Amino acid sequence: MITFTAMPTEHAEHLRNSGPDAYGNTPETAVSDGPGHPCRHCLENIDAGEDYLILAYRPFPSLQPYAETGPIFLHAKRCKRYEATEIMPPMLESPDYIVRGYGSNDRIVYGSGAVTSTSDIANRAEILLAREDIAYLHVRSARNNCFQCRIDKV
Repeated sequence: MITFTAMPTEHAEHLRNSGPDAYGNTPETAVSDGPGHPCRHCLENIDAGEDYLILAYRPFPSLQPYAETGPIFLHAKRCKRYEATEIMPPMLESPDYIVRGYGSNDRIVYGSGAVTSTSDIANRAEILLAREDIAYLHVRSARNNCFQCRIDKV
């Protein structure tokens, strides 16, 4: 069994309180013009007219060569962290995403990454997470490589 994992609440609150992002910058504020701005905390799209933050995020515990950093969006106001962990997050609306495995050392497991149709993400995750060398997965944009969410074993 797998679980979809959103950005931890403590990370979201740090950033909402003007804490520095992965590059040491204060998150930028913008107003959503509609879908296409997925919040990495609630894993839903940010509605048109809502304020959101744009920031650099590194979903890894420490700096190392494989600790990818990239732009993400976050509701500017508090939102509830995604909890329907076994269900595909509502923000995953593109036709496909990169699904990539990482070892317990937080480094990419070579050969595990592939562009995967959205409807096949859960199946591919089950297969990859059955491997001993893969500790968790990232779901990333197939077009821009932006971090979407994490998938863990249950």
